[in-house]
Amino acid sequence: MLTIYGFDFSSPSNKVRFAANAMGLNYEYKQVNLLAGEQKTPEFLKLNPIGRVPAIDDNGFKVFESAAIIKYLADKNNSPLYPKDLQKRTIVDQWIDFANIHVATALARITFNRVMYKMLNVEKDERSLNDGIKFMGQFLPTIEKQLKENKYLAGNEMTLADINLLAVLDPVELSSVDLSAYPSILNWRNSLKSQPFYKKCHNSLEEVFQAAMAGAGAR
Repeated sequence: MLTIYGFDFSSPSNKVRFAANAMGLNYEYKQVNLLAGEQKTPEFLKLNPIGRVPAIDDNGFKVFESAAIIKYLADKNNSPLYPKDLQKRTIVDQWIDFANIHVATALARITFNRVMYKMLNVEKDERSLNDGIKFMGQFLPTIEKQLKENKYLAGNEMTLADINLLAVLDPVELSSVDLSAYPSILNWRNSLKSQPFYKKCHNSLEEVFQAAMAGAGAR
């Protein structure tokens, strides 16, 4: 049995769940409560020595890092989400790397300094926040242009590149990031969010967060 270890607020964790759902895989999902420090237990550190989610255990085969996990699952299950053709696969890898290196890093700065700093009881870093906003403004136009010219990031078929970017952008509402200047991204994103592989995970990351915070406040 495939076991996915993640956290409901973790976009990389949800990326793995999106991909597994899109491939129609059966799996067990085990939530690792990061706020309670469960990622630092000796048991979890055997899965990921740096104590982060996601991680998987596929019948004893253990892997961490979300991009590696979704590629492994696609290859193992012969999924068209990760093409076998070298050039097509390289284009998918290109957009996965672009989203993870540039967009995810920029958005993480915004999310941390608009949302997470309060939960962690640390000071907001205004310079980091402003850098994140600036970098999003630099990199999102490249994706907007690609999606204006193509139905999906890597062409006319949905691939892991789309699932990856969908997860990367999942915190935008929670982080008060306005995408109205990017209509192609909005249309692409709304289309994917309406699909079963996404809704099987949640309706929106913001909804999950708000429900959790309300529950915490009620205790």
